[in-house]
Amino acid sequence: HQQQPPAAGRCGPAHRRRTVPSILRELAEKRQLSEEIMSLLQAQFSDLPRELHSWRQMADYSPEMRQFACLLHLYHIKAYDYLRKILPLPHPYSLTNWLSNNKAAAGFSSDIFLRLQEKVERGDQACRYCAVLVQDVSLQKQQEWDPQTKQLTGFVDLGAGILDADEAPLASEAIILMAVGISSPWTAPLGYFLVNSTSGHFLAQLLRQAIHKLNNVGIVVLAVTSGASARGAETARALGIRIDPKRIQCTFQHPPGSAHSIAYFFDVCHALLLIRNALQCFQKVEWLGDTMWWQHVVELAALGEQRVLELCSPESGRAGSKGSYHLKVNLATLLFSEGVAEALEHLQKLGLASFQNCSGTVKFVRLMSSLCDVFYGRGPYGKEPLLAGNYTKISNLFDEARSCFVNLTDSVGRYIIKSKRRLGFLSFLLNAESLKWLSSNHTCPKGTPSHHLHTHAFSLDPLEQFLRALQRACGSSSPTCAVFQAAYHKLLASCSLAPSSPSSSGNASPWDVSLSQRRALTLGSIRAQYHPAPERTLAPEYPYSAGLLLPSSALSNALTDLSLYTQSLTCTAGWVAEQLALDLQCEACLASLFEADESRLRCRSVLYIKKLGGVSLPSASVHHLTSISEQVLNRYGKVGGANKNTKLWYLCLEHKVFQELLGESPLFPTLTNHLFEGELSINNHYTVLVKEITRCYLNVRTHPTQHLNLKYPCGRHKLKRLKGKHLFPSPVGSCQSS
Repeated sequence: HQQQPPAAGRCGPAHRRRTVPSILRELAEKRQLSEEIMSLLQAQFSDLPRELHSWRQMADYSPEMRQFACLLHLYHIKAYDYLRKILPLPHPYSLTNWLSNNKAAAGFSSDIFLRLQEKVERGDQACRYCAVLVQDVSLQKQQEWDPQTKQLTGFVDLGAGILDADEAPLASEAIILMAVGISSPWTAPLGYFLVNSTSGHFLAQLLRQAIHKLNNVGIVVLAVTSGASARGAETARALGIRIDPKRIQCTFQHPPGSAHSIAYFFDVCHALLLIRNALQCFQKVEWLGDTMWWQHVVELAALGEQRVLELCSPESGRAGSKGSYHLKVNLATLLFSEGVAEALEHLQKLGLASFQNCSGTVKFVRLMSSLCDVFYGRGPYGKEPLLAGNYTKISNLFDEARSCFVNLTDSVGRYIIKSKRRLGFLSFLLNAESLKWLSSNHTCPKGTPSHHLHTHAFSLDPLEQFLRALQRACGSSSPTCAVFQAAYHKLLASCSLAPSSPSSSGNASPWDVSLSQRRALTLGSIRAQYHPAPERTLAPEYPYSAGLLLPSSALSNALTDLSLYTQSLTCTAGWVAEQLALDLQCEACLASLFEADESRLRCRSVLYIKKLGGVSLPSASVHHLTSISEQVLNRYGKVGGANKNTKLWYLCLEHKVFQELLGESPLFPTLTNHLFEGELSINNHYTVLVKEITRCYLNVRTHPTQHLNLKYPCGRHKLKRLKGKHLFPSPVGSCQSS
């Protein structure tokens, strides 16, 4: 369908002597159009008619006119509105169709919007309300020739066509938009736009186009979320959001001047990173008589593992004597969590000098943890924190946070809310107002109250997961335009709009350290800043701790001391647990790797662990998995065989381990190698832990080192020296995760 240009009778005689280039120059001189955009327009559209009357004589909008209109509207809405008074340009919302494409080309995805419209027309109420997320991805600037389309690629493309003039800039990033269900966790990638440079005003116009297009298919947008960054703040202001602690305006109207309002959120994880940066820079902040010291957090992260002496209880039979246990910091613990607050309190009770007078730090961390519970839908508020019974508690929490943030001062008494480190705190204040506004003003279909809103929809997490899957498909964190578009096409082809779709969520795992940048918010990241991680080596106290004899070794057949075998297996399992703990980013999963001393108080970020020499004792589950793996290796492994170290060989061993765990006969015996094709669809924390423990142990057991002289204990006998082929853990990179 070709849209006809409107009659241009408004182009009166006074305008006929003017040309399009001269008008563009006038706008640039008045600073209503940037020099960069003016140069791009002149270079790309040199074939467009110069005279105004020639535009009136066109039968329809040519592809070049469409590109010209879309580019001008997105980059400079005021310049576009001015030119509409002179040239026969369409209404801004008429450009939406020009910014759309089939398949996976740049622009809005027509197929996704058609599928959303079909769901709405079928009466799917969960699809009626959504939030729109926006995020950017870095691209490698590279010009390439596409033999299929017979076009140069790598240039800016907003959906109306590639801007491929010789003087046109190459694209350096892709802007991606996603719709997320608010009452049901469905996600829909709406499209992407290849740009060289962008601004908050550009993103604001792009968001308005996306909202308009969603409205056209029957979906109401209730919220928009961007990163807590300079560009995100500029986007918010361009939409009409006011981020002033004395007067916060958390909604904007769409269309402008209409009665429909849309709330604005900054991503919580981005805001937490900014607050962490502020605390690190100021070192000490005060509010209403309390003091938060950053050094307390640094000392906790650096604590590592500490041996603590205590008097044994009468029940142990050794009353009066001194026993010992080991404190180990769970480095996967998030900085702003209840676990950190509990750990600081407990270490203070133990009398450690570094943690005295930390009550203010505990109070601040606990406040931030409670805020995170609300916005991530966890903890005491559950997945639906806007339940009627929670509103009063949440409102009181937001009042407490506001009182804290507006009164925070640095060491010389300057208010942080007015400093250059204010954006993280302002982001939380804006999010709190937006959440309260949604709770008070929004109702779901058929009178369903607003407490069925899921607050996770207001973070960038769903989009971050999609971007992670996109990055894996690209094989690079900074792909070229051609690689990016091919990966996007592949991902879009498998995208399902069903709730919790694996293809759209990106199959995030505990080892997915890039998700929402949460790794930068753990105690481990803080420790790495102040104390670089040492090399991964075995503790010298037990050089035989991973020294299991190879099944093919004659020495193993002569081994009669089963206690050595059991102890060595335990130590190897403990080493596997320690290796996985170095990369694991899930607090609960990390804690499950070790045998903890439950008889003592156990904080979530401080574990009480038992030791065997220098190696932590593994949990019963880790020990069981390694025992099964050892049995499989003894039964089916061909160490030193011709097929050793092939991917298929390792997969077969893993498959045998899973069979043993199931305790059943082999499943699907006819599938053979086909069983290992395709991607894993069940990828939760439980299955990932089982898989990674098995892989790491098999990797250790199947990479023998050269002959070494090792000591090992034989019951109550003296240390004997054996010279034989022993097995040591492989280097750092050997414990790979998928």
